[in-house]
Amino acid sequence: MTPQETEKRVEKAASYFKQGYNCAQSVVLAFADRYGMDESFAAHIASSFGGGIGRMRETCGSACGIFMLAGLEEKGEYPDQELKKRNYEVVQRLADDFRAQTGSLLCKDLLGLNKKRADGTIPEIKIVATPEARTDEYYKKRPCIRMVETAVRIYCNYLCEK
Repeated sequence: MTPQETEKRVEKAASYFKQGYNCAQSVVLAFADRYGMDESFAAHIASSFGGGIGRMRETCGSACGIFMLAGLEEKGEYPDQELKKRNYEVVQRLADDFRAQTGSLLCKDLLGLNKKRADGTIPEIKIVATPEARTDEYYKKRPCIRMVETAVRIYCNYLCEK
C-alpha cells in the first residue's frame, strides 16, 4: 500500500466519521471494498463497537475496527488453532501500535474521562446509550477522528509489512 493509498483510506474513514458513523464503523467502512463487503453490512457489523464498545467507554472503537479487519485478512478455515494464534498475534501487535501512538486502548482514557480529581478520586463514568449530536463543538472536544485516522494508518502499515 503506497502512502497515497494510505492517505486515501484515512480521508475516507474521516469522511465516514464526519457523516455520523461511529469510530469502529468509519474504520471498517474505509476498507469494505478491500474485503468485498457491502457498505450497509460493514456498517451494521461494526456498529456495536463504537464509543468504546456500545458507548461503555471500554476498548476504543477505532482499535476494535482494525481488530475486526485483521480477522478478514487471515486466510484459512475456522476452527483452526494455528489460524486463531496468528490472528491473536496480529491483534496484539496492532493493539501495541495503537497504544504506543495514542497512550491507551481505552476510550475513557482517550477521552480524558478517567482523570483523577483533586481529592484523588476518579469520577464515576455515566454510561448512556444516546450518542452526542455531531456538532462543531463535538469535534473540537473529542479526539475520536484522530483515533480513526491513527487506526487506519496503523492498519495500512500492517498491510504494507505483511
